[in-house]
Amino acid sequence: MIYGFLNSRFTILQEEIQPDSEEFVSFLEIEIPLAFNDEFFKWFEYKRWENIKDVFKEMKRRRGSGNAIKIQMNFLGNPKIVFILDVGDKQLYDNAIEKIDFVLELLPYHLDPEKLPSDVIEISYRFDIESVRWRLNSAKANDKKYSFKGDSWKELT
Repeated sequence: MIYGFLNSRFTILQEEIQPDSEEFVSFLEIEIPLAFNDEFFKWFEYKRWENIKDVFKEMKRRRGSGNAIKIQMNFLGNPKIVFILDVGDKQLYDNAIEKIDFVLELLPYHLDPEKLPSDVIEISYRFDIESVRWRLNSAKANDKKYSFKGDSWKELT
């Protein structure tokens, strides 16, 4: 079903991979060759996006609670925006799916060059079950990695 929604807008390259973690029953990684922004949602159409979110929620429902499914969505803009969804609780998982588009409103603030480490090529978000919202998680810049703690970036060594 998700194949059909995506195939209507993209060329799909599908491959089965061996899991790199035994914590999850299923792992779905989607690379979208566009930036995560308003233009993407206008072009992709909000109705189609809502259908994708419904499929993600149904995948979780069918697999049950716990670490049944992990989804990673990569938007290949500059910088690359990555959403990592690995929430065990179904209600929180569904909430995370619904709130992905809310990150759009925060993106200009998060991508402010004065707040980011220099030369960032990738930013990842994780759903925080304590605050029930998407939070900045990590960033990559050429040969450096950063993690977001509190309200600032810390270089990982």
